[in-house]
Amino acid sequence: MRLNNRGEAAGGGIGFLGLLTIVFIVMKLTGFITWSWLWVLSPIWLPIAVAGVGIVLVYILGVIFHWR
Repeated sequence: MRLNNRGEAAGGGIGFLGLLTIVFIVMKLTGFITWSWLWVLSPIWLPIAVAGVGIVLVYILGVIFHWR
């Protein structure tokens, strides 16, 4: 972990999914791909969807085990 000059954790940059989103947007705007914007922007919403599914599964498992 890197620290800035105040001893706080410094950011790590754009990250893989951010870079992938930029690549997809550039490819869409240049006509290299003809995907819908939903799929072009999927690297942004995909982690949110996966987290949502995880939260729902944990909730369901909690209800099942509490019910027993």
